[in-house]
Amino acid sequence: MDVIYGLIPGMIILGLIAVGVLFWAARSGQFDDLEGDGRRILMDEDEVDPRCVPDADRDPESPKAGAGPGPGPGR
Repeated sequence: MDVIYGLIPGMIILGLIAVGVLFWAARSGQFDDLEGDGRRILMDEDEVDPRCVPDADRDPESPKAGAGPGPGPGR
């Protein structure tokens, strides 16, 4: 019976620590994107996001490297 006098305050302290960690995680943004991982696993890895390609914002009419007037073959 004497052990319970140590266990009850110990469990209260552990519970308060757990609540503190929960509030810290909520304030730091750990729960902001709950559906992102679920959707990310379904996306095809072969698809390329045009925002990640460095030349995505270039004008399609502009000349590309190596395509333009220049010395032809054998010159």
